[in-house]
Amino acid sequence: MTGSTTHSTNTTAALPIKVGVSSCLMGEAVRFDGGHKRQIFLERVLSQYFEFKTFCPEMSIGLGVPRQTIRIVNAGNNPLDPIQRVVGTRDSTLDVTEKLSDSADQQQEWVADLCGYILKKDSPSCGMERVKVYTNGQPSRTGVGLFAQQLMRNNPNLPVEEEGRLHDRPLRENFIERVYVMHRWKQMLADGLTPKALVDFHRRHKFNLMSRHQDYYRKLGQMIANIPRNDLDNFAAEYLAALMQCLRKQATRRNHINVLQHIQGYLKRDIDSVDKHEINEALAKCRNEGLPLTVPMTLLRHHFRKNPNDYIGESYYFAPYPDELQYL
Repeated sequence: MTGSTTHSTNTTAALPIKVGVSSCLMGEAVRFDGGHKRQIFLERVLSQYFEFKTFCPEMSIGLGVPRQTIRIVNAGNNPLDPIQRVVGTRDSTLDVTEKLSDSADQQQEWVADLCGYILKKDSPSCGMERVKVYTNGQPSRTGVGLFAQQLMRNNPNLPVEEEGRLHDRPLRENFIERVYVMHRWKQMLADGLTPKALVDFHRRHKFNLMSRHQDYYRKLGQMIANIPRNDLDNFAAEYLAALMQCLRKQATRRNHINVLQHIQGYLKRDIDSVDKHEINEALAKCRNEGLPLTVPMTLLRHHFRKNPNDYIGESYYFAPYPDELQYL
C-alpha cells in the first residue's frame, strides 16, 4: 500500500516505537559459537524507525559463550500430549526448560512497553514456529522456542515475527503495520483513555480492518457502538485483543477492492464521469486481470489531493506507516 500523510493528534510527547529483537540479529556475538546472525535490514533500515531492545534468553540464563548447543526433545511417552524439554545436544542432563520459560516471565516489565518483537528463526529458545523437535533422535519441524512460547503467551496482543519471514513482503508489511497500530494505541493510552479517543482510534483504522476480515470488522464496529460508561479499561483491553486478532489476518485483494470501491464513494460529488470510469475500469482490471492494486490506489489518492476529504485524510488506510517503509 502507498501513502503520503503523517498523522498525529498527540497531546503528550511522542513515544518511541520500541521493538524487542533477538540480540544475535543485531550483530551481538552471543551465539553458541561466539558468532552472530546480523540482519542488515534490521540494523540499517528498521533501526531508523524503531528503537530496538536486544535480548538473548540463552545468555540471560547463564549459558555463556561459547556453549553447548541445545534442542527441544519430546520426553514423554504420549504422542498426543508430548512433554517437551530443552536439553543439551551433547549432555542431555543440561535441562534449561524452566529457565527459558522463567526468563520470559522475568522480562515482562520491559516487554510490556514494546510495540513488537522480532525473533531468531529455528532457535530452540527464540523460534516462533517450525522449530525442530526431536523424538527418539528424529527431528520434526513442529516446535516453538521455549522463550518465544512464553513471551507470546504473556503478551498475546504483541506483534511478533521471525527475521526470516520478514523477507516475505506481505508478512513484512503486515508486521510493520501492526507495530505502528500498537504504537498508536500506546500513544492513545498515554494521552488519556476516553470514549472519544477510542471512537477516533477506530474511525481512523476502519478501512484497515475492513481490508482484513469482515466478521472482525463488524464485531469491532459493534463494540465501539456500545462503549460502556464504566470499566473503560477492561473494555479497551477486550477491544485491543479483537483488534490485533483482526490485523493478524492477511489483507486480501478482494477485500482491498471492496475498500477502494467504498472509498471512491466519498468522491462522487467531486469527480466527473470520465474520472469515475477510469477508477472503475482500474478496479475491474484488479479484480479480473490481476492489475496491481497500486493503480487504483494512486488514482484515488490523486483525486483526494485535488478534493480533500477530512474523513479519508485522517484514515490510516493509505498511510499505515511511513512511505519509506512501503518501498522496500
